[in-house]
Amino acid sequence: CCPGWSTLPETSLPNYATNLKDKSSLVSSLYKVIQEPQSELLEPVCHQLFEFYRSGEEQLLQFTLQFLPELIWCYLAVSASRNVHSSGCIEALLLGVYNLEIVDKQGHTKVLSFTIPSLSKPSVYHEPSSIGSMALTESALSQHGLSKVVYSGPHPQREMLTAQNRFEVLTFLLLCYNAALTYMPSVSLQSLCQICSRICVCGYPRQHVRKYKGISSRIPVSSGFMVQMLTGIYFAFYNGEWDLAQKALDDIIYRAQLELYPEPLLVANAIKASLPHGPMKSNKEGTRCIQVEITPTSSRISRNAVTSMSIRGHRWKRHEQPDNNNDATELGILVIPEISVTNVAGERTGNGEKGRTLGEIDAQHIQGVQETATDPRTESKGLPEIRRQKSVRKMMEDGINSPGRVQF
Repeated sequence: CCPGWSTLPETSLPNYATNLKDKSSLVSSLYKVIQEPQSELLEPVCHQLFEFYRSGEEQLLQFTLQFLPELIWCYLAVSASRNVHSSGCIEALLLGVYNLEIVDKQGHTKVLSFTIPSLSKPSVYHEPSSIGSMALTESALSQHGLSKVVYSGPHPQREMLTAQNRFEVLTFLLLCYNAALTYMPSVSLQSLCQICSRICVCGYPRQHVRKYKGISSRIPVSSGFMVQMLTGIYFAFYNGEWDLAQKALDDIIYRAQLELYPEPLLVANAIKASLPHGPMKSNKEGTRCIQVEITPTSSRISRNAVTSMSIRGHRWKRHEQPDNNNDATELGILVIPEISVTNVAGERTGNGEKGRTLGEIDAQHIQGVQETATDPRTESKGLPEIRRQKSVRKMMEDGINSPGRVQF
């Protein structure tokens, strides 16, 4: 399939893989060969893809993985038609990839582990403060070391695919494919969405709605296999394949309802509920990723919290209160007229008030000092003055503020 591959030195593998990745015409030709089970080129193509995968070069491994959805569909379609001999080379390739992935570089069986994140700890997906009392419960559990860890493996080696172990192998292969989703090209994501729709509706009335031709037999699926399909579809939603992913999601929900599979229904409905109302714009260049809206950290501070700024603002409000005197004048409330008491020429002063300053008179009014005239000759005229001072003090106690200095 690739002349000179067997004589290629290991130091030249990275450059070779880079050039191979950029050949879009070669990729489209390989898809056509895989889609034709009777093609004479299928066996050498499968052999070369397996050589790429076991070379250890990361880019060559990803080059083989991009054809995995199409290879799985061809194998399931041929198995449903009971033409087992036509899928021999595809089955060998799938088994070879599976047996390489279940062991590490030293040949020991791998055990994959995944710790379920606790809701009491923040992540890019949630804030504990927005959950409420549930966060306290999760926090209490995490302090007791009750975090749940999910294990996958050890997986036994397989020499052939049977009806009993078929979906165990295929589910694990899809898991490996989903682990490299960010490196998959658009044509591989399109292939994933299309084969998910076909697997779920073939042999059912919806096949005529989708207008899928070819195989009309029902293809059995497992619950775990459908969950892995949903993982890839969820990624395709946010990376340029909205329409195909939407169709595949609806078909998976349709099939899960018929099979009464709770896990796929739960995951599919959760994805459907979290989707935005319109297609997401994709970034055709660079690393792809699922877009997540992060809760702003400023929302953690309560709006009613007492801060230095709020205290300062409260002081400003007190100092900026409008003058009640002006309001009283505008509303027509009783106002004591202002009579200027000065020594300006042409004005007369009251008896007994000669030589007394204005500040002394105000102090007497506010404090209620009952001071009579010191002159014995004016002692009889001081009594009316005392009454007027009492009346002014009474009005001030009743809340009537004088707009100026007052003297009767």
